[in-house]
Amino acid sequence: MSSQERDAAGPDDITIAWGHTALTAEFAAGPDGVLRTVRLGPPGNAPAVPPGTALPVVELLAAGTGTEWAGQRGIDTAVGRRLRLRSHRTETVGPWHRLRLNLADEVSGLAVTLLLESPEGTAVVRGSVTVTNEASEVRTLYAVSSLTLGGLPDPADLDLHWAENDWLAECRWRSEPLRRRVPDLNHALHRQDARGRVAYSSRGSWPTDGHLPMGALTGRPDAGPDAAGAAWLWQIESPTGWIWESGERGAAGYLALWGPSDTEHQWSERLAPGASFTTVPAALALSRAGFEGALAELTAYRRVLRRPHPDHAALPVVFNDYMNTLNGDPTTAKLLPLIDAAATAGAEYFVIDAGWYDGDAGGWWDTVGAWQPAAARFPGERGIHEVLDRIRAHNMVPGLWLEPEVIGVRSPIAPTLPDAAYFARDGVRVRENGRFQLDLRHPAARRHLDATVDRIVGAWGVGYLKLDYNISVPPGTDTGGTTSPGAGLLAHARAYQDWLHAVLERHPRLVIENCASGGMRMDGSSLALTQLQSTSDQQDFLRYPPIAASAPTAVPPEQGAVWAYPQPEFTDDEIAFTLAGALLGRIHLSGHLNRMTSGQLTLVREAVRVYQGLRADLPGAVPFWPLGLPDWEEPWPALGLRAADGTTYLTVWRRGGGPVRTLPLPAWRGRAVEPEILYPAATAGTVAWSAPEGELTVTLPRAPAALLLRLRAR
Repeated sequence: MSSQERDAAGPDDITIAWGHTALTAEFAAGPDGVLRTVRLGPPGNAPAVPPGTALPVVELLAAGTGTEWAGQRGIDTAVGRRLRLRSHRTETVGPWHRLRLNLADEVSGLAVTLLLESPEGTAVVRGSVTVTNEASEVRTLYAVSSLTLGGLPDPADLDLHWAENDWLAECRWRSEPLRRRVPDLNHALHRQDARGRVAYSSRGSWPTDGHLPMGALTGRPDAGPDAAGAAWLWQIESPTGWIWESGERGAAGYLALWGPSDTEHQWSERLAPGASFTTVPAALALSRAGFEGALAELTAYRRVLRRPHPDHAALPVVFNDYMNTLNGDPTTAKLLPLIDAAATAGAEYFVIDAGWYDGDAGGWWDTVGAWQPAAARFPGERGIHEVLDRIRAHNMVPGLWLEPEVIGVRSPIAPTLPDAAYFARDGVRVRENGRFQLDLRHPAARRHLDATVDRIVGAWGVGYLKLDYNISVPPGTDTGGTTSPGAGLLAHARAYQDWLHAVLERHPRLVIENCASGGMRMDGSSLALTQLQSTSDQQDFLRYPPIAASAPTAVPPEQGAVWAYPQPEFTDDEIAFTLAGALLGRIHLSGHLNRMTSGQLTLVREAVRVYQGLRADLPGAVPFWPLGLPDWEEPWPALGLRAADGTTYLTVWRRGGGPVRTLPLPAWRGRAVEPEILYPAATAGTVAWSAPEGELTVTLPRAPAALLLRLRAR
């Protein structure tokens, strides 16, 4: 570790340079003394921010302060303009380069530390802000930015990208010219900035319900030199509330990334004298190779950021009994033949999903919480252990489904925990869809979950937990000493993640899949902690391809759990279609394999063998889309992965349209390439490579059909 700290010089003599081999940043104070970011990007390709367009390094809204220019935007706060640099500190810890900018507002008595972090060799900067109350009176925060950047190219030169993310329809990216959302108001005439903005935000305790906490600005094809090929791609690493905004300021584009705020999330934080609050982090990737170049940087950053775990390299094949199979109705009689068939197909983990605890004739949804096996489902002396033993007898690791944060309103556990262990508003427990929400800040809630996990993992020998979360509770809870529901929600979410970290410390080989009604908790903070991420609950195999193709925008391929649920009634083309779509992620098998013919099961075994042969390439691969990120109705979705050794994998689906599609692969233009069909081996599909055009022509005479291809230079 190396470090260096310097006090500020004078208000008119401040310039700070920072960075490493892949990133350069510069901060300077103008005549007004405000510290602003004046350069950020890859070395040699980071233009200086034009005068008058840079933003203060931190924006902060507090009670009694307000903004300097009324409107929808969160920027131009009074405190942001009053912050002055006290000192700065640089240090290097492992791969991380860090810069701390220490600032203060003498009027409000608020001190601010902006922590900027970036891993060596990666053009990504991560920002978080700690606010400390140095005044003698209480100060209330309403919004604090995690990262700001002004002086971007003219909005006319930029395209805006955002991702809609609904249950069963995750990761649907859209784009349009920023100028369509930010009209030209003739800034030169008015000499004033617009009051509006483009903004997206979350709602409730599902951080990715509605939209991913991501977005991008990219240079348009006809843009000037400062924008051509440039991309700014961001993610806000919040387990609950977040908001990002973009727009025009000083005839230039800008970006501001926030965690929860008062206006959007009923969040405020009262700071007693001496107290501090730290924002959720936000990360910004920069590239001169467009959206895909920035995503390659962000993917590398996500891999450095996450908690180390052997699963990230092993990538075992998981079978889960739920999707289009047992659907929450497991019993010993149903599971044993399914376990035998899954082992024959090559599965290495077998997960018993929802329903294993359900002994209530009225249904399990509002009775969960005790997490004990239902005797009626697992009769006999050994009960559920007969099933777990069968899984282990096939050299598979057993897994179970849990929904730890909820207690059913009819659960026998509900009255045994104190009221303070639950979310509440105005003294009344929050009730949502037949469940109460636990508050993991309370020791009784944590003891209950610790006892549950230590019994299941420690005593029962379960090695995989699928942790689900099927309610959203906006805006949060006003208990636990918090003064706003949004603050209570964020504090619980942080306590929940602390609990998960402690579970993994006690059980270091335990694999945790993060799920919330599919992809409703697909945020950066969860990805950094858990090993796998559910990408969807989509049950229609024809509607899964655009989700599977786009999931690597949000999740590194080796963490993205993609369902593959072939059925005995499927044609061979349909079986191959649903299996091929999961082979460039974390294949999650399901389906009634025990009812398949030997020929059908051979198709499944073939897919698993192909996956096991390529999975070592996934942890270093970066995604690309030769046909662009797919629309929801796209008849020919396609996903590519470039492995570290240059090998390229392509999954191509045909859901409709004509039988022939040409995929441009400009990186391979002029080269002799050998395209190989990896799966399925028996197919009517064909591929042909044209080196002069750099194009791959795929023919699939029937639909639905899919191919997994590998491209190598001859």
